[in-house]
Amino acid sequence: PGVPAITIDREVVLLGLLPPLLYASAIRTSLIDLRANRQGIALLSVGLVLFSAGGVGLVVWQLLGVPLPLALAFGGIVAPPDAVAATAVAKGIGLPHRVVSLLEVESLFNDATALVIVRMGIVGLGATVTVADAGLQFAWASVGGVAIGLAAMWLIRRVRGLIRTTVNDTAISFICPWVAYLPAEAAHASGVLAMVTAGV
Repeated sequence: PGVPAITIDREVVLLGLLPPLLYASAIRTSLIDLRANRQGIALLSVGLVLFSAGGVGLVVWQLLGVPLPLALAFGGIVAPPDAVAATAVAKGIGLPHRVVSLLEVESLFNDATALVIVRMGIVGLGATVTVADAGLQFAWASVGGVAIGLAAMWLIRRVRGLIRTTVNDTAISFICPWVAYLPAEAAHASGVLAMVTAGV
């Protein structure tokens, strides 16, 4: 009693915590492992997320009776594994290096699939969504996110190449995650994919 309630906005948490955590995981990702596991990464980050979201969505639709698009959006929210958690758990239980690297990299790239599922589910509540609409949304989320991430990486490299002091270089490194994340989110592409691309 007498103590004011503190409310934390979800957007503030996502904007403040998500970019630096995922960027830190991305810069530690091995390009060799990424190239070696690219087929498995694509299968897990697209196929497994679609399968998981569809399964969760159908169960929620049948058990709770919510509209199917909303149930699928919920499935898209819970389907992708978290990159930071996957890394911590996999290393903690002593999985082989190949499995750990596959899980780490896949969990960084599954955002585009989940993002499209959530957006299409929400849009589907008020309008008819076709497979073509979902495909275009997925293409923009993934290709747009990667393109913005590459542009951010180019900009970051150029700026850091001009800096001669350690303090300024460190300050620039702290804002790198948001340089990729914010423009991609503003363009309705995948901010996570942009940030991960810039980091990797």
